[in-house]
Amino acid sequence: MRGLTRAIAAGLLLGVLLPQGRAQAIFTCVDAKGHRLTADRPITECLDREQKELNASGTLKRKVGPTLTAEERAAEEEKTRVAAEEHNRQLEEKKRERALLTRYPNKATHDAERVKALTFVDDAIAAAKKNAGELQAQRKRQDAEMEFYKNNPAKVPATLKRQVEETDQHIAAQQRFVDGQDNEKKRVNARFDEELAVLRQLWAQRGLPAVSAASAPAKR
Repeated sequence: MRGLTRAIAAGLLLGVLLPQGRAQAIFTCVDAKGHRLTADRPITECLDREQKELNASGTLKRKVGPTLTAEERAAEEEKTRVAAEEHNRQLEEKKRERALLTRYPNKATHDAERVKALTFVDDAIAAAKKNAGELQAQRKRQDAEMEFYKNNPAKVPATLKRQVEETDQHIAAQQRFVDGQDNEKKRVNARFDEELAVLRQLWAQRGLPAVSAASAPAKR
């Protein structure tokens, strides 16, 4: 009788121990209806809410967040993409700042580069104005020829008419170029002003003496 009792007790103990030995995880949660559920795998009824994964001892192993819907997943992916782009933008900005500081270690080098860029534009304007002056002189000669036909415009040769039209077009083109170069000077100065604002901060970080805006070179 005692042998039978021992066998039954051993079987019951084995029945308790074996499930514990096999258990890989214990998931528990409270579903939408307020029921606490437990399973050995993520619980379908709680995919929209947090679940707890427990160790065999009942202690917390980790928390499992709710499964995202397609819209939520897309929103998370967009958030991640935006964050990555911002991170890359900051890296590129730092890279540009290092390159800027390497190119312009002090204000004198930056001022010299500004003058050089503006001189290039001024030279182009001067060349265009010279061409325009030559065209104006040519136009005056053409006007003198046209004067001969003022009493009979119908007699003006087609070649002369075409030359007058072409000269006027060239003069207008030179003027447009000069106007464009005037705008280019504004863009050059704006670019150097923006660079200078950044460089002042970078120079200050390196301990270089701050240079006041009043000491900037006169814009041409």
